[in-house]
Amino acid sequence: MRNNLQVRARFIGGLILLLLGAWVLHSFLTLLVWAVVLAIASWPVYQRLVASNDRHGKMTWVAVALTLLMGAVILAPLGYGLSRLLQEAQILGQLLTDAKNQGISPPVWLETMPIMGHWAKEYWMNVLGSAEAANESLHWLSTGKAVTYTKDFASQLVHRFFGFLTILLVLLFVYQHGDSLGRQVLASSRKLFGEKGFRYTLHATIAVRATVNGMMLIGLGKGLLMGVGYALVGLSNPAILGALTGIFAMIPYAAKLIFGTCALVLVAQGQMAEGGALFAYGMILTLVADHYIRPALIGGAVKLPFIWTLLGIFGGMETFGLLGLFLGPTLMAVLMSIWRDWIDDINNP
Repeated sequence: MRNNLQVRARFIGGLILLLLGAWVLHSFLTLLVWAVVLAIASWPVYQRLVASNDRHGKMTWVAVALTLLMGAVILAPLGYGLSRLLQEAQILGQLLTDAKNQGISPPVWLETMPIMGHWAKEYWMNVLGSAEAANESLHWLSTGKAVTYTKDFASQLVHRFFGFLTILLVLLFVYQHGDSLGRQVLASSRKLFGEKGFRYTLHATIAVRATVNGMMLIGLGKGLLMGVGYALVGLSNPAILGALTGIFAMIPYAAKLIFGTCALVLVAQGQMAEGGALFAYGMILTLVADHYIRPALIGGAVKLPFIWTLLGIFGGMETFGLLGLFLGPTLMAVLMSIWRDWIDDINNP
């Protein structure tokens, strides 16, 4: 009787402490999951680099170098994009100043647009065509909203930066203690759920790694193909644009931000055929990559049917945001393993 009471007391006490710990760390849970995802995806590389020495569990130059490399791979393109954004903001500021002083004449190509050309020119003249119209349209700048938006953006930028540093610190810790942590997780799964729990944990790990590999392959392929498209339509720096597109292409449909902007730039320069062709080309690549190639790459690694992989990717992103890109297919892979075991138990009682 006393043993049963002790077991229940330990269980209740442990549950309370677990809930308290989750409450204390709730604002960092997403960052911790991101670090684990990055660690799982890059763990084979780390193991190869430290295979020649038995220094797992200790601070190694490999762990530090790989952590810094992961940070550079993510921060470098973001830093470049931010610098370009600041440059464009300066140009926009000068353009708004000119608009307030004398207005902005509509571009020549605007009136040549089929069907809506005349309406588009009149609308432009009403909004920006004269100093009075431009001042009225841009009146919100003097209300202080722009300053508020700028402060909010800067605050979010600083918050995200420190969050990313937290991810890198946790990633370094996981590299150092990954072997022991992995053994503990697998042993706990086996003890709680038996050999099937052990297998489910392995399937979840494979699913995360397959998702990252598929994401990187899709980004590389789309970046190369879109780089060729940028060069063909005559855009400057097609290699840089292709690299940015490849980075954004790792997220389903995010590449549209890059090639869509490039298409608008071409249209604004009067190259309507080139702009339309570039946008159509990018949309076809996006549909094929995100609806067929990415699910096939991820589902093939964990033997997950195409439809469930696709639903896992988009359903996960809708539920958990960007992190759902990894959690969705992982959850589907584990559920499919459970379903197969259930069917086997029914057929072989």
